Amino acid sequence: MAHVVSVPVGAHEMKFETGRLARMAAGSCIVTIGDTIVLAAASHGTPRFKMNFLPLTMDYREKMYAGGLIPGGFFKREGRPSEKEILTMRMMDRPMRPLFPTGLQRDIQVQAAVLSSDREIDGDVLAINAGSAALALSNLPWDGPVGAVRIGRVDGNWILNPTLTEREESDIDMVVVGTLQAITMVEASAKELPEAEMVRALEIAHETIAAICKAQAELVALGGKPKMEFEGPAENADLLARISEMRDRIETAHRTPGNKHERNAAHKACLAAIVAEVCPADADGNVDATCVEIAKRYAEQVSQEVFRAVCLSGKRYDDRAPSDVRALECEASFLPRTHGSAFFQRGETQTLSVVTLGTKREEQLIEGLHETYYRKFMLHYNFPNFCVGDTKPIRGTSRREVGHGKLGERALQAVLPEHEDFPYTIRIVSETLESNGSSSMASVCAGTLALMDAGVKISQPVAGIAMGLIKDGDREVIMTDIAGKEDAWGDMDFKVAGTQRGITALQMDIKIDGVSSDLLQRALEQAKEARIHILKTMLGALRRPRTELNRFAPRLERIYIPKDKIGAIIGPGGKIIRQMQEDYEVTINVDDDGAVTIYSTNAAGIEAAKAQIEGMTQEAEIGRDYIGKVISIKDFGAFLEIAPGMEALCHVSELDDAYVERPDDVVQMGDEIKVRCINVDPSGKVKVSRKAVIREEKGLPPEPSSGGGGGRRGGGDRGGRGRRDRR
Repeated sequence: MAHVVSVPVGAHEMKFETGRLARMAAGSCIVTIGDTIVLAAASHGTPRFKMNFLPLTMDYREKMYAGGLIPGGFFKREGRPSEKEILTMRMMDRPMRPLFPTGLQRDIQVQAAVLSSDREIDGDVLAINAGSAALALSNLPWDGPVGAVRIGRVDGNWILNPTLTEREESDIDMVVVGTLQAITMVEASAKELPEAEMVRALEIAHETIAAICKAQAELVALGGKPKMEFEGPAENADLLARISEMRDRIETAHRTPGNKHERNAAHKACLAAIVAEVCPADADGNVDATCVEIAKRYAEQVSQEVFRAVCLSGKRYDDRAPSDVRALECEASFLPRTHGSAFFQRGETQTLSVVTLGTKREEQLIEGLHETYYRKFMLHYNFPNFCVGDTKPIRGTSRREVGHGKLGERALQAVLPEHEDFPYTIRIVSETLESNGSSSMASVCAGTLALMDAGVKISQPVAGIAMGLIKDGDREVIMTDIAGKEDAWGDMDFKVAGTQRGITALQMDIKIDGVSSDLLQRALEQAKEARIHILKTMLGALRRPRTELNRFAPRLERIYIPKDKIGAIIGPGGKIIRQMQEDYEVTINVDDDGAVTIYSTNAAGIEAAKAQIEGMTQEAEIGRDYIGKVISIKDFGAFLEIAPGMEALCHVSELDDAYVERPDDVVQMGDEIKVRCINVDPSGKVKVSRKAVIREEKGLPPEPSSGGGGGRRGGGDRGGRGRRDRR
């Protein structure tokens, strides 16, 4: 039996429906706004044992048929997930994973797909809501639901679930996810939005999230399944009490001086010793495996409690105060042959960012469900195993790398020059070489310096910082520049990037029931102080963008030609433009509006190509004198190049004031002679006269017949062409 509930979301109506499609799944739901429809289905397998993680997979796919499209490529079917799809999977996973009970060891999959799209309402937010409803309707133990909403602002007016057209005009693009009680995840990009405005956006978003959660709860009441019985891990109160008595030893291990590896080794050795002490071997040397398993879990639990208590004490495990930023080090021009590079170190997190400037040919074609466009700026984030001293199979770019790269890209996008002013394709690659907390924000800092090193005229430098929170009852501490364990064992991971003026990107994950607007405001202000502190250090390494591009970067020259001359530049089958690129060692791009961009590391080649293109596209002026170079001699006259790429015919009757028997009696190949344009016919053929120049120099009046060119040798008269025709 089908059940339907709906809830208003801004100017739209969001409809939830279950019991009609995908009924063999553990739970399924269709979410609709207008003509955009997303189906999500949740399923699970049988229990698996001896795992220390939840085997949860979130999947989101945009079916091209949803928008009446056929996929490109050879196979003509959807293949591996796009970057957009991966980012949506992460937005589904991050708020939903923490709501499963500890110890659940079943394979769980939530698969969402866009079935219909009006190409204005994005399916990502609908997928988060549909996935939440599917889990809530299923028999899986899950402490949901969650609601999701996108928020934008156009002309100062807040918009809930803005259309694609409205998003293009918005100064913020933010997806907010939360429970009935609080916000749990934020993903945002903004145009230097002030901190107070960001908090206001979150407050507006949560009002709608609460209504969406209530609608899902209503749907569950109508068509939800009874939850399966779930037994958590085995408990042993006596064992927990014994390990809790050893808190001082654990705190000493946490405060071990040294680097990350040394502290981790001391901590690991401490917990191993505690487990061995509370689960001793018997007379035969045997150890109770169940006791060891429970003791390890308790030791980790108590260790986490001790760590949080250390942070709440006002002096973190590495002796920093809550608002302290670790030691900073920056260096620009780190690599000699790249277009721009920078090294950034913050504590034990180290990033090397490299900028490469390319031509229009290097733009990335994005063929998505909602739009097809060329991507002109990209930031690729790499997290190799050695950066944490680890080894694991290398299987291509991970979802985490895609997500962190996109976060850094959003942070820097707002300060890039307009493409019309800086028509390069820009690629940043951020290599994480060491990691102990917030390498994504280090990539933003290094990326800013690398852009300035490359000579990219950014409007403002951008820095990023990761904030954390530990809250225990009425006690709380907001921590600046969190390290790895503070992220893993804390209650909030709050990444903020921006300029001194405002926020350009924000990503937040909250693990507790909720935080107040006042706390968010304080966290953002503390983040701003840290951001400005980091910016001062960065600007000490490189004050402003370099005035000139790196000598290895391609230079460019942009000119505009009449649209009807584009074909003359390109030539049949691209013959002419390819020949120019080969002759002058340049890259030439011609846009439909007549903009011609010439790229090269060879300045002389750019100028030569520019001169030829201008010559090929300019109009010859009747009555104007030119210095023409003889490039071809025929019985009926001589062809001259009067401008780069522009040819003209000087008929034999116009070569001299006297009678000329043969053209080569007057001119030879390669001669340069002064001529006057006497005719341009409708097809663009140009005729010139040397006779007219000679008669003027002698003070004689022009002949009335001058400009005809029918002359003494009739038959073979051919006018010159406005474009080069190599003979």
